[in-house]
Amino acid sequence: MAEIVVGIDGSESSIRAARWAAGEAVLRSATLRLICAYDAPATWLGMGEALGATMTMSISEDDLHSYGSATLEDAVAKIEVPDGVEVIRQPQMGKPANLLIAASKTADLLVIGSRGHGDLGGVLLGSTSMHCVHHAQCPVVVIPHNAA
Repeated sequence: MAEIVVGIDGSESSIRAARWAAGEAVLRSATLRLICAYDAPATWLGMGEALGATMTMSISEDDLHSYGSATLEDAVAKIEVPDGVEVIRQPQMGKPANLLIAASKTADLLVIGSRGHGDLGGVLLGSTSMHCVHHAQCPVVVIPHNAA
């Protein structure tokens, strides 16, 4: 069966991408795989000691996984998945671009929004979108951030 992979980060752009992909999944009789990447936040090691306190990471991997799962559930609720479309929810630790590129190896189509939560991406496309366009191993559809 065909598979459409969609990158979900909770942004409106990723929700638009998932809506478009859900409609395409109906046309292609495809499974919809929604991937939410999460990564441990960067820490400044030693900074707390310099200030006279020890800093520890207060977010566990389980907390991050739960956040990814909740983000996917919220996305599914917002896109109103058409009847007959199987949805696979995949919260996964790692860098979004790397995970989406890996998923593109077996996907028939990769769908992403042009802008996610990152503000320091490319001028026209976000950095994840740009990376996927250049490195995916299947066709890529980028949904513009201002698409209706």
